Amino acid sequence: MTAYPSWTPAPRPGIVPLHPLSYGTILGRSFTALRHNPRVLLGFALGAQMIAYIVLTVVVGGTALASFSRLDTVPEGSADYDAVLAGSIALTIVAGVVLGIASTALTVVVQGIVVADVAHGVVSERLTVGALWRRVRPAFWRLLGYTFLAVAAVTVVLGGLVAAVIALSSVALAAGIVLAVLLVLAAIPLTVWLTTKLFLVPAVLVLEGAGVFAGIARSWRLTRNRFWKTFGVWFVIQLSFSVLAQIISVPFSLIAGILPAVIAPTGAEEPGVIIGVLVTSGITQIVTLLIQSVALVVVASASTLAYIDARMRTEGLDHDLQSYVDQRQAGAGTADPYRWHVGREIAASWPSPSGAPGPGSPSGAPDPLAPPQTWAAPGGNAPGSETQPRATDWTAPGGDAAR
Repeated sequence: MTAYPSWTPAPRPGIVPLHPLSYGTILGRSFTALRHNPRVLLGFALGAQMIAYIVLTVVVGGTALASFSRLDTVPEGSADYDAVLAGSIALTIVAGVVLGIASTALTVVVQGIVVADVAHGVVSERLTVGALWRRVRPAFWRLLGYTFLAVAAVTVVLGGLVAAVIALSSVALAAGIVLAVLLVLAAIPLTVWLTTKLFLVPAVLVLEGAGVFAGIARSWRLTRNRFWKTFGVWFVIQLSFSVLAQIISVPFSLIAGILPAVIAPTGAEEPGVIIGVLVTSGITQIVTLLIQSVALVVVASASTLAYIDARMRTEGLDHDLQSYVDQRQAGAGTADPYRWHVGREIAASWPSPSGAPGPGSPSGAPDPLAPPQTWAAPGGNAPGSETQPRATDWTAPGGDAAR
């Protein structure tokens, strides 16, 4: 009995089509990617950042309150007072630095999980947080190292420039001011340029497993000839969320400024005024934090889509992804498609010389773009030749030739 293949449904489309992406597609799908796996991109990402912010605020604030409250137990101006003050400041700074590092590490985890989730969403896969973490875990230390390397580089350069301005200002104040203005004007385009060229580093570290410096070099190459497109995506997203944060925070700031006059018009210090200001400020901070958290997710999504588009255009990643989807649909187990042909260069297609067969044509076939050719009938002359009989020379059967 003949076995016929069973019908299989077409694979579900991913969050982007499997071909090189336009600027509008990258920008738009960076926002709509939030709907692909909301439990991860909204639930985990926003929840983790909110918890980190609350823990950081409570612990640092509690440490500062507990340490500085000891100043009330010693006489002001005494040696013990200075020692307690210095210890309180040092303890608060240490707590802030430690929790800041922990918060940065959590932000790096969120960024890596967003990159992995969007990459799987392109091939219509939806994973759990645990599965995504297993994908990101090998790249965690590289992501953290890259983040601290960037922070250290900015700190060193900024510290050196500030020291130079201060040193020059101590000798010539006007020259120091001019130097400071020139450095600020030069720093703006330099920062934008470096941010754009390194925009793809997180995606490279997670999806390719590259090292920190190899990831930097890889992002530099992938953004070659695509600088303005990459910059446009990053700039529009940052501008959108900055404007949104300002629009939302302004009403709360106005309420916080008007509230004391409404509750206590005489200027008396009442508990209700303090509570109202604290509540309004807290709501403002929470809303701003939510906007920043969503911005982090959208920027990481845009970075991943820009990386995928760059590899589609230079390395044919779209063909690898389509092959992966087809093999998965057929039930065959396949490896990670993002590591199939890393760094492959696709040869440019050149037009065929005149008279050469086109791609896919049999040997000896005429060029599809060549002008129509004339062919002689068997035993006859080619159309248009001088020896071909004219239409008026035709002789009817059994009759004389037309004169």
